Amino acid sequence: MSDKLKNFIVRAISGVVMFAVLLGATLLSKATFALLLFAIMLGSELEFYRLAKKAGTSPQSLIGLIAGSLMIAAAMAALYEIYAITIVAVAVFMLLIPLPLMFELYRKSETPIANVGITYAGVIYAALPMALLMFFPLILGDGEWKPWSVIFYIFIIWANDVFAYLFGITLGKHRLFERISPKKSWEGFFGGLLGAMVMGYVAAVVLDANVAMWIGLALIAAITGVFGDLVESLLKRSVDVKDSGNIIPGHGGWLDRFDALIYSVPFAFMYLVIINCI
Repeated sequence: MSDKLKNFIVRAISGVVMFAVLLGATLLSKATFALLLFAIMLGSELEFYRLAKKAGTSPQSLIGLIAGSLMIAAAMAALYEIYAITIVAVAVFMLLIPLPLMFELYRKSETPIANVGITYAGVIYAALPMALLMFFPLILGDGEWKPWSVIFYIFIIWANDVFAYLFGITLGKHRLFERISPKKSWEGFFGGLLGAMVMGYVAAVVLDANVAMWIGLALIAAITGVFGDLVESLLKRSVDVKDSGNIIPGHGGWLDRFDALIYSVPFAFMYLVIINCI
C-alpha cells in the first residue's frame, strides 16, 4: 500500500470519527455542545501559543487558557439562564486582564510587550469565536434552540473547502495569494463561494428558514473562512512549520481543521445580529 493511499485512509477514518463526535455532541444537549466548543478552544489556543513560542515570544499561556475557559463558562451559563454564574465568570475574566502586565515585572523577559499582546491575542483568536458560536443555535432558531442550524453552518464551511479544492484542481490558473498559499486560486475561491451558497440554500430549505438570510450567511462564512485559512498559513509560514499540531490523524492540529470556522464566526455573528435588528 502506497504512502498516499495510507494517508488518505487515515484522513478519511479520522474525518468520519470527527464528524460523528461533532454531530453527536451538538445534537445531544447544550452541555455537550459547550464541551465540544471548549475542546476546540483549548486545543486551538494551545497551538496558537505554541506557534508564538516558536516565533520567539513567551506568552502567559495559563492566564490565556483560564481567560478563554471563563469566556466559554460565561456563555454556557447565559444559555442556561444562570446569570449569577455568568456575572461571576465575567467579573473574574475582567480581573485577569491586567494580570499579564503585572506578571511581566517578574518574568525578566526581553519581549514583555509581545508576551502580553500574544497572551491577549490567543484569547481573542481562539476563545471569543467559540463563545459566540455557542449562541448560533439560538439566534438561527429565532430564540428556540435548534442545533441543526449550527451543523449546517459548519457544513457551509466544509462545502466551501470542498468546492474550492475541486474547482482549484480542475480549473485553477490564477493564484489567489501566492506568497502565503501557492495552491489557492481565484477559480477555487469562486467555486468555494458557489458551494457555500448551495449549502446555504439547502440549509434554508431543510430548516424552513429564510433563503436570502442563509445565502448571505453562507457568503459571509465562505469569504471570511478563506481569510481564516490564509491567516493560519501565514502564522505557520512565519515559524516554518507544516501543521499547527498532530492531534487529528491525517488532518494536523486543531487550527489546521478549524481555522476557517474560528475566523468566520465573529463576522457571521455580527451579520446575524444586524439581520435580527432590521
